[in-house]
Amino acid sequence: MMKTAALLLAGSLALAACASSQNNSSASGSSSSGSSAGGNLKIGVAYDTGGRGDKSFNDSAYAGIQAAVKQHGGKFTELSPNADASNRADLLTQLADQGYNPIIAVGFAYSDVLGGVAKQYPNVTFAQVDGAAAALKTQPAPNNFTGLLFAENEGSFLAGVAAALKTTAGHIGFVGGVDTPLIKKFEAGYIAGAKAVNPKIKIDSQYISPAGDFSGFNDPAKGKIVAAGMYDGGADIVYHAAGGSGLGVFKAAAAANKLAIGVDSDQYQTVGDPALQAVILTSMLKRVDNAVQKFIGDFVDKKVTGGKDVINDLKSDGVGLATSGGKIDDIKTQIDQYRAKIISGEIKVPVTP
Repeated sequence: MMKTAALLLAGSLALAACASSQNNSSASGSSSSGSSAGGNLKIGVAYDTGGRGDKSFNDSAYAGIQAAVKQHGGKFTELSPNADASNRADLLTQLADQGYNPIIAVGFAYSDVLGGVAKQYPNVTFAQVDGAAAALKTQPAPNNFTGLLFAENEGSFLAGVAAALKTTAGHIGFVGGVDTPLIKKFEAGYIAGAKAVNPKIKIDSQYISPAGDFSGFNDPAKGKIVAAGMYDGGADIVYHAAGGSGLGVFKAAAAANKLAIGVDSDQYQTVGDPALQAVILTSMLKRVDNAVQKFIGDFVDKKVTGGKDVINDLKSDGVGLATSGGKIDDIKTQIDQYRAKIISGEIKVPVTP
């Protein structure tokens, strides 16, 4: 909804420097555009709930597009869903009608409409972040579709290792944005990693909104309430996989003088508030930026093979842990050991809790 120093999020995610265009409300949500000299590339992006500015998932996709435009030239246009996200199909068709190609849909919620839209525009190349070909409502998956998937469970395993090694209470928590199979992958990896370090560790888990209600990805107030309950209950570290709601988790950590773990982007770098930076232990990096940039590069080089998924895992540096702030520097050796065991196959990380 839900990534060692080499995994530190690159400068492309210094998102404070990426606010080059303003969002303007429109009938189809919010939109903005940007460009770079040279190239005929026209990239369209339809964001997930909350749009750009979530300092997490959507912003990571934006950073990848920015990097691709810098590398290849061209221009891009970005759209965000309306309040109830009922216009996702309209966003995609609007971009296709305006000649944008490729078009990138950010978030698994586009699975209900993307297959049908892609079949309407067979000469346009579509990619979906967190969207599997098999999950498209329209089957079989069209040949002009590519799913950009991630091993969130593997990166979250390392987050669980970090939490278990750093907790002094032997009690940690997990806050999910929406109760979906995707966010369950984050929870499953986190629990497995923590228990690999300490089988007796206590782990609280709670979701902000139920399945089908995507407001949990953009409700910092509820995120704060849920996390505050965990801190009040004795947890001293809480990991969130909640998109824009994660800001509330950080605020709860600051109020309780406890720690939190970010997600998707290096949130120590993106949160923009020293008081909140002080409570961010690390962030599970889900390198949406890298995946988006690479996909666009493959499109430019005519290397895209549609109708299938591309998996970004620990081995490909598609997920990992951020080291900003230095709070996990002293446990780097242990984290690296677990990472190596996952890559070698010695540790199989579950995808369900």
